[in-house]
Amino acid sequence: MASAEESTLTGAPAAAATAETMPWALRLSERLRRFVDFVGRWGSWLILPVIFFTMIDVIARKISWLDDEGRLHGMQVFLVSVFGRMFESTMLQELEWHFHAGLFALVLGYGYINNSHVRVDLIRENLAFRKRAWLEFWGITIFLVPFCATIIWFAYGYALNSYELGEISASTVGLRHRWIIKSVLLFGLVTALVAGISVWLQVAVALFGDPARRFPLMTLDWPEEDIKLEGKERVKLEDAMDALAAPDEVLRERTSKILTGG
Repeated sequence: MASAEESTLTGAPAAAATAETMPWALRLSERLRRFVDFVGRWGSWLILPVIFFTMIDVIARKISWLDDEGRLHGMQVFLVSVFGRMFESTMLQELEWHFHAGLFALVLGYGYINNSHVRVDLIRENLAFRKRAWLEFWGITIFLVPFCATIIWFAYGYALNSYELGEISASTVGLRHRWIIKSVLLFGLVTALVAGISVWLQVAVALFGDPARRFPLMTLDWPEEDIKLEGKERVKLEDAMDALAAPDEVLRERTSKILTGG
């Protein structure tokens, strides 16, 4: 672990939290983040079967045909003879959307903790740090957590009923065990909820904790990271005041010069 002097010289926060000094909320947030990250990284591999089955489906459609008696020829005959019913057209299409649904569900939380999801930034990006933090805090509290919890409640019954009924595809040559994909959707929603709780804990510490404490944020940037402290640029007063409370001594001095015109 770098010393406070080394942190100042490198521009890293001197008061960055360590595993021993972290508040319990940050430690819990980090554990939840690691879980979401693990699920998202492994879930992202589902892109490979999505590509594979889509490619096979397209190829089979383009280079297969029926003879006069309605029998298959070409690529579909080869695939069905080698791999069995899995490569009949209906199964291919269902495999495509099953894997695509699984991919989407499992990376929902991953996209949020990495701040790579879609945002409408017309208002948010023009707000000072604390206002953005409050917006994130209330957005998670009022919308994300209640919405995910409600959908999870209904998704659980949705998957359980599918399992108890032994639900299969509506097509006679479709996939069986429809409860599997419904359970994956349920698990993905749970992961998204965990991601929201992880970010909520982090934002709560940023808002209510020690203003000089610095730790990696998932969906926000500390005010000193937003402000370009080169030259005499105009900066938001609120962000500048937050930057003055930053643990980096060099950063505080440079921010002060900007505010005073020095």
